[in-house]
Amino acid sequence: MTAIPALLKPSRDDRPILIAAMFIVAILVAGTAYTLQKFGSAPLFSPNYLLQQLQIGAFLGIVAAGQMVVILISQIDLSVPWTLTAAAMMATAVGGPMAIPIGLAVGLAVGVVNGVGVAYLRIPSMIFTLGVNAVMRGLMVAHTGGFAPQTRATDLMRTLAAEHVLGIPNALFVWLAISVIVAIVLQRTVLGRAIYALGNKEAAAYLAGVNTKGVTIICFAICGLTAGIAGVLLAGYSQNAYQGMGDAYLLPAIAAVVIGGTNILGGRGRYLGTFVGVILIVLLNSVLSIMEMPEAGRQVIYGGVIILMLLMYGRAERVAG
Repeated sequence: MTAIPALLKPSRDDRPILIAAMFIVAILVAGTAYTLQKFGSAPLFSPNYLLQQLQIGAFLGIVAAGQMVVILISQIDLSVPWTLTAAAMMATAVGGPMAIPIGLAVGLAVGVVNGVGVAYLRIPSMIFTLGVNAVMRGLMVAHTGGFAPQTRATDLMRTLAAEHVLGIPNALFVWLAISVIVAIVLQRTVLGRAIYALGNKEAAAYLAGVNTKGVTIICFAICGLTAGIAGVLLAGYSQNAYQGMGDAYLLPAIAAVVIGGTNILGGRGRYLGTFVGVILIVLLNSVLSIMEMPEAGRQVIYGGVIILMLLMYGRAERVAG
């Protein structure tokens, strides 16, 4: 008899996911009530509308996947906005069959630079990646001469980002593939165990034989690569690249990771939580758009949701303890 309550009781890592799921239900209920009152309809439950929102959310989901890997090792990557923008700009500038490889290479290269700076130069990731973000911004402004790029996305970029297969956006398939890869790496590989060990205690991981510098570089490389993928796809979705296109993805990506239960200090978290966190952010953003909430208000709400959920997680931890 005692085994049944034990099975029903969520684990420490499951609680944030369940709380995020409850927030999703609350957002759907509140959004539906608002739209019914104002428009007489409930678009949030329309399959086409949900697929459209998830297609837009796929870009955020890809960025959040890489950001989670970095946060798990107790670091953070603030260079994502202009890494994403640089990847998109260079991909559209090159064009042809090399467009996507060049875009991904730009993201990967920036990630490796970040990893080397944090691992070998021992510069705090918040400072180093913020500096790299400024450098990438300067390089892209110099590349375009300060004007809007006149280049266009390739057909393949548009197909991956904007086209559908069996009514499902291709961008969702890309996000799903990246999600599966990241989840398997974190849960089923030696690298995944090393990432969690490094996030829990770097000195202990080093003494246990983990190549801490190498793991750090790999994690930042993954984050840069996912930012590059998101940039290429976003350029395909928008038909072109534009300055500042990655600015809207930094705080929501971090919010999705934290909301999903990943410890901001590293060492604990499940990718499923980040996946659910992205869906929460997408639905929240959708409801705020319907309510015509200005961008400043959205940023306040993002921060408020993060603080509220962290308080709830902390209370759950104390109750469980």
